[in-house]
Amino acid sequence: MKKVTGIGGIFFKCKDASKMREWYKTNLGLNTNQYGAVFEWHQGADSTKKGFTQWSPFKETTKYFEPSTKEFMINYRVENLKALVEELKKNGVTVLDAIETYDYGKFVHILDVEGNKVELWEPNDVEYEKLGKQMGSETTK
Repeated sequence: MKKVTGIGGIFFKCKDASKMREWYKTNLGLNTNQYGAVFEWHQGADSTKKGFTQWSPFKETTKYFEPSTKEFMINYRVENLKALVEELKKNGVTVLDAIETYDYGKFVHILDVEGNKVELWEPNDVEYEKLGKQMGSETTK
């Protein structure tokens, strides 16, 4: 069974997320919106399919990374999240929540061996692309 197929997102804490997004937009050319930036790419196994990686600064006071005390969280793209979660549980991995399903994919959070919170995402890239376009148009108003 395939497990991780790529990086789905990089999330990190900072003092001022808005200022951080603006700095990266101005200095490094990231096309940012209220959530960060989305990197679009084509999948290696089928180059006609798009994939996406999310870059998001969070307020340093966010509770989203808890119970981890780290300043970052990585989101990994996976296939067959339900089967993977069952395998992780058999291996004694701490699964923090139930699988949540949205139009753009399924998510669950786990802890690695050092207590870092990890987000696993079984993406629906077609819907994610629609959402990204919608968020982009909303942030340009």
